[in-house]
Amino acid sequence: MAGKVRSLVWTGDSLRLIDQTKLPAVFEFVECRRWQEVSDAIRTMKVRGAPAIGAAAAYGVVLGAMECRGETSERLIAAVAAVIKELAQTRPTAVNLFWALERMENILKAQEGKPAAAVIEALRLEAEAVAAEDVKACRAIGTNGASLIKNGDGVLTICNAGALATVDYGTALGVIRAAFVQGTKFHVYAAETRPFLQGARLTAWELVEEGIPAILICDNMAGWLMQQGRVQLVIVGADRIAANGDTANKIGTYTFAVLAHHHGIPFYVAAPLSTIDISLDSGREIPIEERAAEEVTHLLGHRIAPEGIGVYNPAFDVTPAHLIAGIITEVGIIEPPYRENLAEALKKR
Repeated sequence: MAGKVRSLVWTGDSLRLIDQTKLPAVFEFVECRRWQEVSDAIRTMKVRGAPAIGAAAAYGVVLGAMECRGETSERLIAAVAAVIKELAQTRPTAVNLFWALERMENILKAQEGKPAAAVIEALRLEAEAVAAEDVKACRAIGTNGASLIKNGDGVLTICNAGALATVDYGTALGVIRAAFVQGTKFHVYAAETRPFLQGARLTAWELVEEGIPAILICDNMAGWLMQQGRVQLVIVGADRIAANGDTANKIGTYTFAVLAHHHGIPFYVAAPLSTIDISLDSGREIPIEERAAEEVTHLLGHRIAPEGIGVYNPAFDVTPAHLIAGIITEVGIIEPPYRENLAEALKKR
C-alpha cells in the first residue's frame, strides 16, 4: 500500500517482489538475485500489472549486467542485450514491459566502449528512474481523477490496478485512493476477476488494508448492480492503449464497458502515458496473451472442471474507444477524439 509497502524494492544486489500468487493468505517476498528469477516471476505472475512488470524487467536487466561485471565491456553489452531479448518474451500484452526494456536498451547502446562498472551503474540509474517515474505518474493519475468520484457513488473496478500492479499507489485504485484521502464518501465494488482472481485476492486485500469501504462481487453480478442503480462510475486500468484509444485490459473489462454504456454509466481508464502504444493503429493489433488451461480448470490448486474439457483462456480483452469516457493519465484526463489527443499528450511525456 501507499506508504506501507511497495510491490517491488531494489536492495542493491537483488530485486525484492511481493509474491502476488500467495496473497491474501500469505504476505511473502520473492528475492530475485538473477535475471532469470525476475523473468520467472513475470511469467508466473508473482509480479503482475503493466507498470510493475515494466519496472521489474528494468531491474532484471540490471541483475543480468551485474552477473557480467567481470567481463569486458563488449561481452557485457552483448550478454545484457541477450537478457533484454529474453525478458521481452515473458508476456506479450502489457506494453510497459517493452517500453521499459527499450529504455534500458538505449542506455546500454550509449555505454559502448565504457568500463563494465560504468555500464552497470548507468543501467541501475535508468531502472531507478523507471520506478520513480511510475510512482510519480500514479500519484498524479490519482489527483487528476479523484474529482470524478462523488459523494454517494458506487465505483466498480475489475482486476487489480492498485499499488500491487504498479511500483506504488496504483492507477485505477490510485484514483480511488486519492478520492478517499480527500474525504469523499463512496464505496467500491471489486469484481473477483476470474480466472486468476486478482480482484478477490489483491484488490479486495488492498481496499481492506486501506480501510476503503468495499464490496466484493462475482464478475457476472455487474450488470444486475448497474440495473439496480448501485453503480455510478466504472474505473479500470490498462495494459496497452492503441493510437485510436482502444484499450486492452484484463478479460471481462469489455463486458463491463458494454454494460456501462447500456446503462449510461461513465467508463474511465486510468493509465500512465507509458501504456499508450502509438505504433498500433487500433486494438485489433494488440497481441492478446492466452494462458494455461489450469487457471480455468483449477481453483487454488483444486480441479473444478472435468478432465478432458477444452479451455479457452485469453488473459485480456479490448474495449473499443467509443465506450471509454476518458483516459486518466499523469498529464490530465484525455477525452475523445483519442487519436489526436493521445498523440498530443505523449508530447508532454
